[in-house]
Amino acid sequence: MRVNGQDIHLGEPCTLQTFLQREGYPLDRVAVELDGAIVPKSAFETIILKTCDRLEIVSFVGGG
Repeated sequence: MRVNGQDIHLGEPCTLQTFLQREGYPLDRVAVELDGAIVPKSAFETIILKTCDRLEIVSFVGGG
């Protein structure tokens, strides 16, 4: 699988939500594009990732 331009070994299939949590992304402050399409947060727990997927993940941080 490719995440933000880098190859990542997925291991066993998992949901997008599980992957994001495992990698330390804050679910309430993240936007995800899967194979060129924006994924709504409501779909995070139903999408099963595959080794051929391409993810772009953006985390939003506060500050000024």
